[in-house]
Amino acid sequence: MEMNRGDQHWNFHSNEHLNKSSISVRGTLNLISSHLNTHDPRPIIYFGRADPSAYPSFRTSPLFVESLVNTVQSFKFNSYPFTYGVLSARRALAEYYSNNVPYQLSPDDVFLTVGCTQAIEVIIAVLARPGANILLSRPSYPQYESRAAFERLEVRNFDLIPEKGWEVDLDSVEALADNNTVAIVIINPNNPCGSVYTYQHLKEIAETARKLGIFVISDEVYAHMAFGNKPFVPMGVFGSIAPVLTLGSLSKKWCVPGWRLGWILTTDPNGILEKHGIMESMKNYLDITADPPTCIQAAIPQILAKTSDEFVSGLLDLLRTNADILYNKINEIPCLTCPNKPEGTILAMVKLNLEHLEGISDDVDFCSKLVKEESVLILPGVAVGMKNWLRFSFGMERSSIEDGVARLKAFYQRHAKANNHML
Repeated sequence: MEMNRGDQHWNFHSNEHLNKSSISVRGTLNLISSHLNTHDPRPIIYFGRADPSAYPSFRTSPLFVESLVNTVQSFKFNSYPFTYGVLSARRALAEYYSNNVPYQLSPDDVFLTVGCTQAIEVIIAVLARPGANILLSRPSYPQYESRAAFERLEVRNFDLIPEKGWEVDLDSVEALADNNTVAIVIINPNNPCGSVYTYQHLKEIAETARKLGIFVISDEVYAHMAFGNKPFVPMGVFGSIAPVLTLGSLSKKWCVPGWRLGWILTTDPNGILEKHGIMESMKNYLDITADPPTCIQAAIPQILAKTSDEFVSGLLDLLRTNADILYNKINEIPCLTCPNKPEGTILAMVKLNLEHLEGISDDVDFCSKLVKEESVLILPGVAVGMKNWLRFSFGMERSSIEDGVARLKAFYQRHAKANNHML
């Protein structure tokens, strides 16, 4: 007698823990995008995506493309790379970074990864021992929280203070830490807030880390993308106070996020990370995971050599102008408040004032209805740990920002409470 296939017993099922812990910018935007009105003939305004490379004003330099073409056409970089990265690339990054810190890095201090996403994966996996915890800001880039949840590494959230330019609340950091705390994550220039930390504030963070006996994970994906009054200061400057692992990538400054090339830099002149096995664990993890494409790694020395002051200053001028436009125009809309003009990155946090709106329950509801009615896609703040806030990207054409804000005004007027002043 043939068995009914519906009665068959199968021994497998999906990883429910992964499904529950997977919070991401991409996943949240996909959810919001499902409400898009496909019959709207207007172009979508992608305030939610932190990827300026799609816009002509932010096109990468032809010299960087030429560097990659040269490595491909040489036929020398078609093989598997060395586990920690192509030596010439690691040497070039060590020299590049050493120009901005009081220590000389060597190639052994550099590990190449598949974008900064894999760099986060590596570090979280290395730290994920039973009982351990890390300190992470609120708001923050959600990849840290999701990866930590997947690895069952406890996250304790400290606050960033909007009234102080999104500085770290160091009192809350000390209150959260205990003997099982292993590291603190700092993002500077900050995603999602667009803030840039001062030399003094970074030093205070390093001194707090030393006091607590932990090291600093410094996410500097937006390194040198500071266009306000505060210069960018690498956290590695304070490596003699507390050990620092710096995360970076080609994605933002060089406008090539699709190239997926990132790195981890070690600034630890006292050898503390080596002594406690962190370096060995990172090497062991990289032995069992994927490598970035060899040809892109090999292009690094040429790319760094061809990065001109003109290219960087042109990028910063664009971002400064866009930040000014977004900040000024957003604050003209009663239901939105941007408390701080962005000083770096391509991002800004904006507070959603629900008391001015009718029929909007929270930030997710706001974004879902906005994309349906106006084809404007914004990341709800809940995705970065701040409910009823919004994360905007201004890495786009000026005309797109102006068009997007005009649609936001129209949306507000349609949903404003009757007694509100109409724009």
